[in-house]
Order: sequence, then structure tokens, then C-alpha cells
Amino acid sequence: MKKRLGILLIFALLFIGFLANWTYSYYKGLEEAYIPIHDTGPLPIIPSEKKVFERSEYALDYLNMPQDENHQRTLATYYSNRAYPGAPPSIPHSVKEKLGMGGNVCLQCHQNGGFVQKFNAYAPVTPHPEMINCKQCHVEQLTDLDFMTTDFYKKPAPKVGVNNAMPGSPPVMPHQLQMRENCLACHAGPAAVKELWVDHPERVNCRQCHVPIEQEIHNVELFVKANTNIK
Repeated sequence: MKKRLGILLIFALLFIGFLANWTYSYYKGLEEAYIPIHDTGPLPIIPSEKKVFERSEYALDYLNMPQDENHQRTLATYYSNRAYPGAPPSIPHSVKEKLGMGGNVCLQCHQNGGFVQKFNAYAPVTPHPEMINCKQCHVEQLTDLDFMTTDFYKKPAPKVGVNNAMPGSPPVMPHQLQMRENCLACHAGPAAVKELWVDHPERVNCRQCHVPIEQEIHNVELFVKANTNIK
């Protein structure tokens, strides 16, 4: 009997030793395989690539279109039509409110551009035709009212041709890409400003060479209207 108990005790000690050794090896292996994760800061914004290719079917048409000097918009006109650089352009013509501003009212001229005899100008192509409520961002120009003088400072527009990272490198994009993902809408076609016209619209993947300029965004405190009592 004692002999059997001795044998069982030996097997029990061996099993406990095996279990202890296996547990130690398992956790030691986890420790060696552990890779610490360091905070690397916010991830860069990767804008959607889909819209870059939306007008690619017109790329060669744009390349072969002659520039109409008699109805060409200037860079000064392009920026003067905005409250500040980057703001949505205002509507430089009257609109019929009865027709509304949703659906295809604006897209009749601004989806694919083209010359509009009524306004004697080429209609700029919208880079975001899926946004049907145009007047949510674009407002009509009001030039027949008296405005009070304010201290509003209009930020200077980015200059053209001076934003290359190095001589000969592709220029960076001096603006954000939100709602401007379709590059050919503004940089090709007869309605595009001559200074902004790209000479290789057939290379439709613009972001393969051009990258958005890095801009540091500072967090601002809570915006409070001056004529309220909120503190």
C-alpha cells in the first residue's frame, strides 16, 4: 500500500512540476512577445479618393478644349466672389425662388458647365453635385445695400506658383479638400480660371503627386456672441 502511495505521490509531484514549468514558460513567452504601443499623435486625415475620378471621363475633352479668352474668369474675380479664401462662392446672378434651390435647379448649368447665353459666361462646375440644397452654403450677392464699416479682415488668398516643396516638384494643394475632392471641377474646363488651369487633366489621379498642405489647426475657446449675456 505504501509503495502505491509513493508512486502516486511521485506522479503528483511530477504533474505539479510540469504544470508550474508550463505556466512559467507561457507567461515568459507572452512577456517576450509583448510590443509596447506608443502614442503617435492624431492620425492624418485621408480624404475620400472616390470623387477624384468622377469626372475622369471628361479629362481628354478638357485637354482639347481651347481657352475662351473673351469669357475667361480672372483670378481676382474668382477670389472676390468669396467672403474669404476658402469660403463658398456667392451666387453672382439672380435666382428664381419659386423654382426652389434643390433638386436639379442649379445643376442644370453647374453639373457639367458650358456657356450660358443669358449671363454671357461659362458656368463653373460644382465639385459636389450630390449636395442639392445649394443655398445652405451659397448666398446671392447683395451689392445694392448700404453696409456698415467693420474691422473684418479678409485673409489674403494663396498665391499661384509659389507653393512647391522644392524647385521642380509638384505644387501642393493650398486649400482643404472637404467638398473639393473633384479636382477637375475647378482646375479644368473653360470656366476654370486660367491661372488655376492644370495642363495635364488626363492624369486624373491628382493626389498621386499633389498633397494637401499641412496646416496646424489651433483649438479655439467657446465662441460666444458679443450681444449675449452668456459668460
